[in-house]
Amino acid sequence: MSVRGKGLEPEWIEEMKKHDVPDWYVDSCKKIKYMFPKAHAAAYVLMAIRIAYFKVHYPIYFYAAYFTVRADDFELDIMVKGSESIRNRIKEILDKGNDASPKEKSLLTVLELALEMNERGGLHFQKVDLYRSSATKFLVDGDSLIPPFNAVDGLGTNAAINIEKVRKDGEFLSKEDLRERSRISKTVLEYLDQHGCLEGMADKNQLSLF
Repeated sequence: MSVRGKGLEPEWIEEMKKHDVPDWYVDSCKKIKYMFPKAHAAAYVLMAIRIAYFKVHYPIYFYAAYFTVRADDFELDIMVKGSESIRNRIKEILDKGNDASPKEKSLLTVLELALEMNERGGLHFQKVDLYRSSATKFLVDGDSLIPPFNAVDGLGTNAAINIEKVRKDGEFLSKEDLRERSRISKTVLEYLDQHGCLEGMADKNQLSLF
């Protein structure tokens, strides 16, 4: 709106008076710096109440939504180990002070929420699951969250979507099969393996003749 701190043009005032706009309204438009609509303010309050309600009464769903929508950086290998591991990582970042990297500073908020979640009655993170994880969303499984593929460090959204898509065609026979069908890079495959997502899976396809 041009009214916000900019006043009114003479022709606007003339037009307003032609339409019987009260003088007090015209004077307000000349003085006001910012007009924050009441409806907008009410919407903010209602949203805050909804968020608070879910955080108190349905915490696992609150954290699933938060980590899916608001969080950008993760350290799943730390987060799945529980409170002590998360607390130690937070302390490590805080001890660095201004020497902490921008990524670590961004990660700090995520870790604090992860610690809060773990401290609330047994809520915890699972490892990424090759057959149950979503490409991009944290999923609720009882009192735990199943992280998405794209939360794995180094695994982008496109690769995550590919894995979720091709697994519908059947079980992966090996790491080689996973890589060929999903077209993920060797590096991404290594990230998944390091996270424990491919535990027990053979490196290559094997053909047995009887």
